[in-house]
Amino acid sequence: MHQLPTIKTMHASLTKPRATPAAGSLLASIGNTPLLKLERMAEDLPGIEIYAKAEYFNPGGSVKDRPALNMILKGEQSGALTPDKIIIDATSGNTGIAYAMIAAAKGYKVKLCLPENASPERKKILAAYGAELVLTPGGEGSDGAIRTVQKIVAADPHRYFYPDQYGNPANWQAHYEGTGLEILAQTEERITHFIAALGTSGTFMGCTRRFNDSLPHVTCISAQPATGFHGLEGLKHMPTAIVPPIYDATLADENLWIETEDAYKMVKRLAREEGILVGISAGANVHASLKIGKRLADQGKSGVLVTILCDGADKYLSEHFWSDPS
Repeated sequence: MHQLPTIKTMHASLTKPRATPAAGSLLASIGNTPLLKLERMAEDLPGIEIYAKAEYFNPGGSVKDRPALNMILKGEQSGALTPDKIIIDATSGNTGIAYAMIAAAKGYKVKLCLPENASPERKKILAAYGAELVLTPGGEGSDGAIRTVQKIVAADPHRYFYPDQYGNPANWQAHYEGTGLEILAQTEERITHFIAALGTSGTFMGCTRRFNDSLPHVTCISAQPATGFHGLEGLKHMPTAIVPPIYDATLADENLWIETEDAYKMVKRLAREEGILVGISAGANVHASLKIGKRLADQGKSGVLVTILCDGADKYLSEHFWSDPS
């Protein structure tokens, strides 16, 4: 079984998204992130390779740079976003950071509805970019932020450009045209399984549709928090949440239910066993991938599994689990 190309080679071989900002600009650096092999995680799983797309290499620090840019570009192209309008949306943090970064680079104002229990680091980053924050009840999660932004826009619709990341097809299209194609190139089409947790569901929807079209034998597995009350910031428990209009449950070949503590433990394992500092949803993704990898190994099967490292740990360093002895 031949090895994947080096990160340097992978960067050189990938193509940029269709609507590419000017070469050399900050926004042109979005996408084309490295694919990292998790060497130690899978060392006791014969025949199993696990790779993770390092989305924290994006300039805004997360996978959400991709859909945020695509939604803004599509808004400009359609005429819905004009210089006099304020970009507004609901966010658990990362898409908001992406909006704020892109808006700063393009000269727009941004107003974001954010659960009040979002990590302090996220709030500070948003404030640093100059975003206006409307904090919503923490117990309502992203659903509360969605309801709040809808009320604000309904009261003054001509003042705002509301991309609606949960309902905008430009969200998943960013991954269909970008992330999914990159994974195919970086694995030399050797990928057998794709695993990703659901928030807006854009990453899973877009990549799964790409694999279905380009490499139909790839098994695509979604993951969700095990209950409606969880600590997996940015992720949705679809049975109890406002289901994003872009979500199509029929696309997943299987769904895994993830416990919050398992994701926390995996974040610490990744830091201490792989030297990779990532966020909680990334921990959930790798935990789910290891479950699939172990199942395949127990069945005597091989596989090339790919998942997403959604963001880095810099937004979560104040979380209590880092000091937990377990």
